[in-house]
Amino acid sequence: MITLDQLRISFGDTEVVKGVSFHVANGESFGIVGESGSGKSTILRALAGLNQHWSGSMDIGGEAQTTKRAKRFYRRVQMVFQDPYGSLHPRQTIDRILAEPLVVHGFLNIEKRIADALSEVALPQSVRFRFPHQLSGGQRQRVAIARALISEPQVLLLDEPTSALDVSVQAEILNLLTDIREQKKLTYVMVTHNLAVVTHLCTRIGVMIGGQMVELVSANDLRAGNVTHPHTAELRKLSLNLEEPEID
Repeated sequence: MITLDQLRISFGDTEVVKGVSFHVANGESFGIVGESGSGKSTILRALAGLNQHWSGSMDIGGEAQTTKRAKRFYRRVQMVFQDPYGSLHPRQTIDRILAEPLVVHGFLNIEKRIADALSEVALPQSVRFRFPHQLSGGQRQRVAIARALISEPQVLLLDEPTSALDVSVQAEILNLLTDIREQKKLTYVMVTHNLAVVTHLCTRIGVMIGGQMVELVSANDLRAGNVTHPHTAELRKLSLNLEEPEID
């Protein structure tokens, strides 16, 4: 579904992504981990079409991508952001937030699609005419996921989707994302700094440091400590000393 080859991204004279290559199979969930400033979110924004200053080769869904994307791209590829409050328009009702992508992409049966989208993310229909500030953080992130899903994409890009939430709510959102991927056969790419989160949701993980992807490892090997790069071992050691979400 996704192939990156020698992706390079610079801001001014500073190169922040330095020749990163990886592929993600159709229906796979791929994670990118690294410390702040490692370049992981910058890669995700380039995949989403939000960063046009890149070079290299990018193929999504069998189509070579350029720095400018066609309208149909934004139906096939959707992104869920870290801050569920900042990503939702504060003066729009949930109904209008969910209706907007349907109108943009020319969907019919808007009323039913909105009702179905709320049900898919386990939100009551009563939230439909509320505003984002009237919802909890977990409910807002469920709305953000519903908005991403409502245009029937093939790929979801997840930018630290649980880091702004309480630990108990993190587990709920991760389980929801796992169920949705299995039901809809979606392809995920998620960036995070949390190894417990990434090993729960993703089967393969790329480890970033200083703009480079220094190791590709399976979730099972990362859990077991079967890693080769010192930075991966260091990240794993640090994660063992932190309080992590209990995920069923």
